[in-house]
Amino acid sequence: MQEMLTEAVRALKARTEAFLASRVLTSSDDWADSIVRALSMQAAADDVVRAVVQQARQNGATWQVIGDALGVSRQAAFQRYGKPIDPRTGEPMNTTPLPGVAELAASVIEDLASGQWARVTARFDPSMRDGLSEDALAAAWAQIVGMSGAFEGRGEPEVTRAGDVTITNTPLALEAGDYTVRIAFRDDRTIAGLHILQRQTP
Repeated sequence: MQEMLTEAVRALKARTEAFLASRVLTSSDDWADSIVRALSMQAAADDVVRAVVQQARQNGATWQVIGDALGVSRQAAFQRYGKPIDPRTGEPMNTTPLPGVAELAASVIEDLASGQWARVTARFDPSMRDGLSEDALAAAWAQIVGMSGAFEGRGEPEVTRAGDVTITNTPLALEAGDYTVRIAFRDDRTIAGLHILQRQTP
């Protein structure tokens, strides 16, 4: 574990030095290259944090302690840095979210807001298709609009991997109410779950 941390720090140092050298030696302002190098440093810094978190866990630190240090909940810390074991196989679980899932969630929400029920249900996996018809989806959306008014906009989704699905939680604003649209996507990009949850305001 110490070797992993040492290697992560070494990689960060090398990328930082390369960034500084490129800024000194480049006569023109090649901001695209600078941004790419800065992102490389950011990824290397995250590798350092990941190695420290893993070392902390090996030495008995709880996820609560780690979450407090990161300024997030213990669950958020675990979701980002944990290594869950699949109880079905005993093997480490895939924790990488489905690529492009934020855009996928946005398109589903746009279809909901514009009344394109068939386009939403066409994305359902077989279980969802059996459990929620196009008419039932339209009725559920109509009920929400009836309680809180017209759709006004959406925020950026939070994305997490949970077992076999990637879950997006997207803030949704209606005229008189705030909601969260929670969508679970399978790796084949079909929808395994769709919930519209009212957010409690203080």
